Amino acid sequence: MSVHNLDIKRVTTHVIQELKNKGEKISALTAYDYSMARVVDAAGVELILVGDSASNVMAGHETTLPITLDQMIYHASAVVRAVKRALVVVDLPFGSYQGNSSEALRSAIRIMKEAGAHAVKLEGGLEVRESVLRILSAGVPVMGHLGLTPQSIYKFGTYAVRAKEETEAQKLLDDAQMLQDIGCFSIVLEKIPAALTKQVSETLTIPTIGIGAGPYADGQILVIHDLLGINKEFKPRFLRRYADLHTIMTNAISHYVDDVKSREFPNEQEAY
Repeated sequence: MSVHNLDIKRVTTHVIQELKNKGEKISALTAYDYSMARVVDAAGVELILVGDSASNVMAGHETTLPITLDQMIYHASAVVRAVKRALVVVDLPFGSYQGNSSEALRSAIRIMKEAGAHAVKLEGGLEVRESVLRILSAGVPVMGHLGLTPQSIYKFGTYAVRAKEETEAQKLLDDAQMLQDIGCFSIVLEKIPAALTKQVSETLTIPTIGIGAGPYADGQILVIHDLLGINKEFKPRFLRRYADLHTIMTNAISHYVDDVKSREFPNEQEAY
């Protein structure tokens, strides 16, 4: 028996907080287009992230860096049109908020106005404090993102687990506390040790959403294409595949090709 909170008409940042308060885990997934977002929303997740991972799974880039603000707005608009219930959070892409809080605010306002999003997410701690404050001052909800921050991949040079050493772990704890103190409604923790996730989640009053961060976060998020097994190449330890759509889709399409070649499709019933 599934225990989805489908009685909640609209998931808001307040609802997300309530779930943490009563000890109920938060389910989150990514979506980047209308058709997929409709399915994800109807299945009962509380939070849909229009991630800059669209750069990888939708556009085929190696990193998240190339995707533009205009492209993020395009993806987010499609998702917002599909969603009736979930909270829709949109990533601010690389270069649209770092180092300039005025630009960060402009980017966030464009996402809220042009896409109809409910909140924005951005990566980093102390480095982005001014940007976060500026966006919050305009009444835009902000989700933080600490640990492995893919937009900084060239600084790290690897997608390995972050914050294993004490100094980096302490900085992450300080950053998480700071993000909560200035008003973020939630924080994504990516690829950090489970024990650190536990510490952060128990210290903070706002919800944490984990990806590759163990079972102690207040919620979990995966990329929808990974969960459904649409892409075969990506096999990190934290990923659980709930379907093998790659095989199902390949078989269906090759069956179609065979039917066209053998004149089986379309048949008389399928013609006018």
